Amino acid sequence: MPPPVFLALGYLLGAIPFGLLLTRAAGLGDIRKVGSGNIGATNVLRTGRKGLAAATVLLDGAKGVAAVLLGAALGGPEAALWAGAGAVLGHLFPVWLGFRGGKGVATGLGVLLAAAFPVGLVACGVWLAVARLARMSSLAALAAFALAPAAALGFAAVGLAGLGVVKLSLAIAVLVFLRHHANIRRLLAGTEPRIGQGA
Repeated sequence: MPPPVFLALGYLLGAIPFGLLLTRAAGLGDIRKVGSGNIGATNVLRTGRKGLAAATVLLDGAKGVAAVLLGAALGGPEAALWAGAGAVLGHLFPVWLGFRGGKGVATGLGVLLAAAFPVGLVACGVWLAVARLARMSSLAALAAFALAPAAALGFAAVGLAGLGVVKLSLAIAVLVFLRHHANIRRLLAGTEPRIGQGA
């Protein structure tokens, strides 16, 4: 099957809006009317339901993992990368929600973990460390995805990742940074809220 097929397959998986589905199922209404209006875990946390936020992280990450593994099973390593890219695009721009989705952090991390576990592990470690120290989800995400391509290149040099993973991690990083444009402006202005607070 050609790459667009796997891109579309990944997109359909990535476009499942778990944050929205979970909050509606819990009787909390439309998460897009809370806080930042985002469907991701950070905004779900603003409902005060830590369990739902954790479930959103896990499910959003799992759909990235599933896309890569399914692509690999059906078409091999290259197909896996296309499916992973599609999953991130689906999360960012879900057709069911008028192409207004999340910011791609959990899904992107899931894709990296499945595509090249060492790279994903580094990205997750950076996210956790920065989130713990700075208490800012956006800063943690930006740091994690900024370092992911460098980590991928390093692992590729020793045979633990392919050049395709380097390209994929760079593409995801660009998408995540673009999606965080408002957060970057607030970070520069010193007005970015900490985890569990504000917009």
